[in-house]
Amino acid sequence: MGNIVILYDMEKIIGLIDAPFTPFDAEGNVNFEPIPAYAAMLAANGLKGVFINGSSGEGYMLTPEERMALAEKWVASVPEGFKVIVHVGSCCLKESARLAAHAQEIGAWGIGAMAPPFPKIGRVEELVKYCEAICSAAPELPFYYYHIPAFNGAYLSMVEFLKAVDGRIPNFAGIKYTYESLYEYNQCRLYKDGKFDMLHGQDETILPSLAQGGAQGGIGGTTNYNGRELVGIIEAWKNGDIETAREKQNFSQEVINVICNYRGNIVGGKRIMKLIGLDLGPNRVPFRNMTDEEEAAMKKELEAIGFFERCNRF
Repeated sequence: MGNIVILYDMEKIIGLIDAPFTPFDAEGNVNFEPIPAYAAMLAANGLKGVFINGSSGEGYMLTPEERMALAEKWVASVPEGFKVIVHVGSCCLKESARLAAHAQEIGAWGIGAMAPPFPKIGRVEELVKYCEAICSAAPELPFYYYHIPAFNGAYLSMVEFLKAVDGRIPNFAGIKYTYESLYEYNQCRLYKDGKFDMLHGQDETILPSLAQGGAQGGIGGTTNYNGRELVGIIEAWKNGDIETAREKQNFSQEVINVICNYRGNIVGGKRIMKLIGLDLGPNRVPFRNMTDEEEAAMKKELEAIGFFERCNRF
């Protein structure tokens, strides 16, 4: 078995994990200064951890050195018990393994990776081998596959993927499922009586997933600024208050409708952080940053739905 560590009774995540934005300064350099306040704000609003250097964090547009430095800063900045999961996916598998080993060395809670956008993975076995190589570099950490086929074209059956990894990758924990098929998500959740941790990855459908018995844990992007409402959906559901859960889910969809007018969460959502008091700077090229006029227009749309009375608080 070598240095492989088999993780028995792997912990399943309860609650919502945030996918934070990467702060940049005006020149486009990583700005580490806001991270302690960022971490404290997320924890205060009910989030249970962060999934850093992923799509919301513009991870593929960071150098390996930047990604490792960000991981170190987040691990050093979070309150006790707040999970740090490091996205280590890369088009270069050796780089992914290096990032995974680093995450283990610095005491991250876990790691994750999406399929690379190039070369496109078209077979389950290719994906398993990719994940297997990453997992072997950090055998002590739980690993989550980040299923987001809209970003990388890896439209593979996740049920078949679970069957293929089952018993093959000792530290495989589960999937961050960011895709529209609630049917497939639920089938994965039911696999072998819930053997794997299925983290719901779409903030717009938390409630229907709860109704199927899932969404005990999730990773979101709009949780950066709308975390209180998204956490509130789960709390209302647990309390049997379906009307409140439904209202909060519908409100959260209204917020998503607004950011869709401004190039989505990575661009529009990151600018919302400035509006609630935490300026995280611009996006990296080739993202097209919002203009001041667009920011003003987005603010008006958010005011019209009462967002600023319900958003995350510092």
